[in-house]
Amino acid sequence: MPTNTVVFSAREIVTMNPSRPSATHVAVRDGRIVAVGTFDEICGSADVKIDDRFKDKVLLPGFVEGHSHIMEGMMWSLPYVGAGNRRSPEGKLVEGLATIEAIVARLKEAEAAMTDPEAPLFAWGFDPLHIGGVRLTRQDLDRVSATRPIMVIHASFHISNVNTTVLQRAELDHTANISGVIMGTDGKPSGELQGIAARFRVFRVLGGNPLSGNLKVDDVNRYAASACVQGVTTITDLHNDLADQTVEVYQAASRRPDFSVRLVPAMASVSHAPAQGIEKVKALRATNNDKLHYGIVKLVVDGSIQGFTARVRWPGYHNGAPNGLWYIAPEELPSIVGAYHNAGIQLHIHTNGDEATELALDAVEAAQTAMPRPDHRHTLQHCQMADAAQFKRMKALGMCVNLFANHVYYWGDSHFDLTMGPERANRLDATGTAQRIGVPYAIHSDAPVTPLSPLFTAWCAVNRVSSGGRVLGKETEALTVEQALAAVTIGAAYTLKLDHMVGSIEAGKYADFAVLEENPLEVAPEKLKDIAVWGTVVGGHVREAPRA
Repeated sequence: MPTNTVVFSAREIVTMNPSRPSATHVAVRDGRIVAVGTFDEICGSADVKIDDRFKDKVLLPGFVEGHSHIMEGMMWSLPYVGAGNRRSPEGKLVEGLATIEAIVARLKEAEAAMTDPEAPLFAWGFDPLHIGGVRLTRQDLDRVSATRPIMVIHASFHISNVNTTVLQRAELDHTANISGVIMGTDGKPSGELQGIAARFRVFRVLGGNPLSGNLKVDDVNRYAASACVQGVTTITDLHNDLADQTVEVYQAASRRPDFSVRLVPAMASVSHAPAQGIEKVKALRATNNDKLHYGIVKLVVDGSIQGFTARVRWPGYHNGAPNGLWYIAPEELPSIVGAYHNAGIQLHIHTNGDEATELALDAVEAAQTAMPRPDHRHTLQHCQMADAAQFKRMKALGMCVNLFANHVYYWGDSHFDLTMGPERANRLDATGTAQRIGVPYAIHSDAPVTPLSPLFTAWCAVNRVSSGGRVLGKETEALTVEQALAAVTIGAAYTLKLDHMVGSIEAGKYADFAVLEENPLEVAPEKLKDIAVWGTVVGGHVREAPRA
């Protein structure tokens, strides 16, 4: 065996490769896996270098987060005001806030630390459903500052709240004539803005969208650090305009030897007309390297269920709320899908509501009928309310699905009581249905919408327990631990067309591992989320996760 080969030993290696499910040693050379097996199988009588730092730990394939966003790196430069605890890129536990008063207090603290009196204050993570349905208002934010522009971005990232100063500058303080401006009990705009039209008008007066553009190297580094903390070695940025500055930052970061994650950006379809988008994706593909993989396009068809902006079929929202928003006009979707499909580009299509899912299936069916493409792997993202008939259509069309398993925990109670009602809430994010019907699937966090943590995501899919303790559809929709682990490794890699490179520990693939303190297949299923992550190995380079 060549002298530059390193053999890592471990208490156990869970490979996610059915032909060799477990091992104790893995040989690595030039960033790739040479062989997997026992000491005798790999080393024999050869004089090889043994790295035994993991001898008391468990190796899994590095987790693959198939739906997350660079905002996970960007948002941690801003105050977090969500209700649940979060783990920062530095490994620090940031406590959640359970009341409006606590949110106002944290914002006041952040505002007091700002030196530029004109600079906007942005914060993130709020969701009224997590604090008893209490809404954040412009009056609440005016208590933080009556002069500084303030915007609080909801956990869904589809809704924002602003103070009176922002409404006045955007000339939205007395109008309800723009879609998405929510009125308060006083008959005036409450400060809550939904959808695209109202929020983009506000972004213009704030000098830009804090969720895109002006990407910095520090943002990418925080994203990579967050990934390491959670055992993630391949991560997406699943909706980005990919402006020139962003592309430059990604290129520079990914070419650094110490960059500790493989990055898969998706170009936002809304940022380019299809003809220009196709040319851009083709040009970006030519710049790929082992840690940067362009090639997919993201379409967003509707909004969020918990924000009542998802498009749902009859009988509609359980509480009688009006139907949600189309983010792409229904009459325009088929031509957009057809253009990218014909160009051989993989699409990842956001559909939260089942009406949006039906529209996306129709568009893909039309594209496949006009130009059949084998192995296109167009993937529905979130796809939370799909029924069995829709999953059967996905299989027939050769599609994949990436289900938002974390939603069961964070919004399961709200879906049971408000948005969907008991029957539909019990089949929320129907991983069991996907498994039975045979649709290739993954599960995800949509970080920073919910915390980046594949072990927690797997726990959600296995246990299907809401934050209030309600069990939703466990008998029919829960996964086994092994199935859930596959969904955050080889399954997620398949939806990204990277399963030949990552997702399992086998010869020829990148030497990417999650280093755990316990074996997920041996702990009680309800303890899955509590397994400690020691760190990662990416291309043979070891990185221990930071500890706060």
